[in-house]
Amino acid sequence: MAARRLLGLRGLRGEAARIHVSCHRKLLYGWWAYILGERTMEKFKDNSKIITVEGNLASGKGVVAKNIAQKLGMLYIPEVDVHYWDWKTGDGQQLSAQFNGNCSVEKFYTDPKCSDGNSYRLQAWMYHLRTLQYSDALEHLLQTGQGVVLERSPYSDYVFLEAMYKQGYIRKQCVDHYNEIKGISICEFLPPHLVIYLDVPVGEIQKRLKQHGKAYEQNISTDYLQSVEEAYKKSFLPEIRETTEVLQYSTTQVPDVEQVAEDIELLKWDKGPWLEQSNVSFHKLRLLVEDKQSVADLTSIPRFLPEVTVGAHEFDEMYHAYKQLPGRKYEKGFNADVGDKWIWLK
Repeated sequence: MAARRLLGLRGLRGEAARIHVSCHRKLLYGWWAYILGERTMEKFKDNSKIITVEGNLASGKGVVAKNIAQKLGMLYIPEVDVHYWDWKTGDGQQLSAQFNGNCSVEKFYTDPKCSDGNSYRLQAWMYHLRTLQYSDALEHLLQTGQGVVLERSPYSDYVFLEAMYKQGYIRKQCVDHYNEIKGISICEFLPPHLVIYLDVPVGEIQKRLKQHGKAYEQNISTDYLQSVEEAYKKSFLPEIRETTEVLQYSTTQVPDVEQVAEDIELLKWDKGPWLEQSNVSFHKLRLLVEDKQSVADLTSIPRFLPEVTVGAHEFDEMYHAYKQLPGRKYEKGFNADVGDKWIWLK
């Protein structure tokens, strides 16, 4: 290929994630496990659900998600950030933007119309990461039967795309590109069982950002926040209600966890594709979400778009630069520079 689409060495991240899938897990959760009698549905209990907590910036999603997870005995997964792969595959040290989508959250908020395409690179990278994180949530649920509570998901990610386009931060071609990627990726998963939407007035959102937000978050415009809210209410919520239960709370205070738990108990859970699944379909889904390279590939298409496309030579330079990072040259366990003990097997 004369050029290769690159969002933070996506292929390398998939490779690094795949290293962590041991031979034992591949055997245990391969087809032999199914043949030998393992059945996903036998692990499911009342709270074996995927729940996402949605809302504008600084709407209190994290507090609500943590409280619900603790109350219902579920796993809480915090909202993904641009360094998601650093936490998953490395030693916890943040790598440079070169290896994380080549984008900047700070630049987006300080200069959202920057001509270098940062705004769309950030949006595309975040969708990629939300998809991978959502596959982690599905993997946990299907392997253990324990429910998961997340902040946002790839199903709601497009509210930011719509807001960016409405404010003139990105081009129509970027919207088309994003929708094409979403169309070939999101269909491979199952939507959340429940979406909890926190409807906090934009005025209150701005107040919280000024009080507790980062310095660059002080630049977020009222119009952008309003556009995010409108996208949630006019696009996302009507769409997700077709397949998913929805609880909506209009308040400037954190909803009481006891009340939310009671509301969850009253839900009928009588709609959505989860009801149509079988042990076979769950097993096939689990095989997909365990293979992070395949999941990452779902969000990559060979389309030329200046914002997210780099030349093959530049990609090659970045690939070798990544391989020179501590602990990244060989597979996990074979890197003497970070003290791996199996280096003698080389």
